[in-house]
Amino acid sequence: MFEYHGWVTIRDTAGPEEDPARLTRQIEEIQERLARLGDYGLLDLRWMNGTPFLHLAGNPNRRGAWGQEIIGLFARVGEIAPGSFGLLYVLDDESDEEVRVFRMARGEVTEHADPFLSPVVPTLEDPG
Repeated sequence: MFEYHGWVTIRDTAGPEEDPARLTRQIEEIQERLARLGDYGLLDLRWMNGTPFLHLAGNPNRRGAWGQEIIGLFARVGEIAPGSFGLLYVLDDESDEEVRVFRMARGEVTEHADPFLSPVVPTLEDPG
């Protein structure tokens, strides 16, 4: 099982000089990437109060290529729109005993152990 839940606030830059035209181009590029992924799970890009947000979640049986695509998508959004920030939580029962968190700040992604849901046993599940 490969479970993931994440969100990104998409911003064209981390600075005060917003460029609506640049943000529109960035969103178009992100939408193209989403279209190539298909419709498995939740891939939702929408504007709220003048700001674009991306939400993603899913639970395929195995990490496989889809897991790499999701983590790659998360990182690519930060490359496309370097002012973006967000979190992607991943639980991969085949490789980890902890929930992993991919943190995006200023478009840069780093990976961390989650201190609130890890270790999986006994925090989320009984020993078995």
